[in-house]
Amino acid sequence: MNDIHSKSDIERLIREFYQRLLSIEDIQPVFKGLDFEKHIPAIVHFWSFVLLDEPGYKTNVFEKHLHLPIRSEMFDTWLAVFTTTVDSLFAGEKAEMAKQRATVLTYTFKSKWQKLK
Repeated sequence: MNDIHSKSDIERLIREFYQRLLSIEDIQPVFKGLDFEKHIPAIVHFWSFVLLDEPGYKTNVFEKHLHLPIRSEMFDTWLAVFTTTVDSLFAGEKAEMAKQRATVLTYTFKSKWQKLK
């Protein structure tokens, strides 16, 4: 298995991740009405910034999600699916970094979310 090396690798990861995530009935309402073909490039840009040091990502990711009907426990589901998806597609330093950053992101989101809700 190869490591994550390119933006196309990240797009592959993100598309597979969302395919898996959206198969979970409890998660589906969060994404109702979202145009994934418009949203995926933004997610790929975020993870390219995180994993490949691609410049230019300036969006506040947390604020972008405040309007969604997310329950705190959904963050744990998100992380589990993300980690499993990374492990099924990639192995190496960047793959491990992706899982580590996702863990930090989940903790941060969950902590902030619990304070707001």
